[in-house]
Amino acid sequence: MKHQIAAALGLCLALSGCATTGAPAKTQLQIREFQTRSFETKDVKMVMKAMINVLQDDGYIIKDANSDLGLLSATKEVDVESKGDAFVATLLLGKNATWAKNSAYEASANVSEFGESCRVRVNFQLKQMDNKGAVTKVAPISDEKHYVDFFDKVNKGIFLAKEGL
Repeated sequence: MKHQIAAALGLCLALSGCATTGAPAKTQLQIREFQTRSFETKDVKMVMKAMINVLQDDGYIIKDANSDLGLLSATKEVDVESKGDAFVATLLLGKNATWAKNSAYEASANVSEFGESCRVRVNFQLKQMDNKGAVTKVAPISDEKHYVDFFDKVNKGIFLAKEGL
């Protein structure tokens, strides 16, 4: 009996020691770092216009823009419904069935003059809804590549605006 308890305890310890948590969580400072860029211009309106163009090119609808405050918000809706998931859920659960219906990407930005440059901080979040309109998940987008790609496009837009193209 003692051997069985010791073996069970050892197995539990071994399994808990093998559990992985993935990548360590980023600190708020690390997140802020990849959400923020500085651009070599003091023209806040030009930077905001470049950001608006990038967001619209990516399918976002601009909800609010205030160049005096340097605030910008936009949303992009994406249909993620799978007809197969909908069929199976309805078959199994009838009128009570729920399945993923759409996702909304939301962007919020703050643009401000900072010395001889403009500083931009942007954040993106993903909101997922089911077929009944209930929000099933809300999470910030913390993939650094998403922000790098966005800022690369903004940088190109600022370059084109400076060159008058």
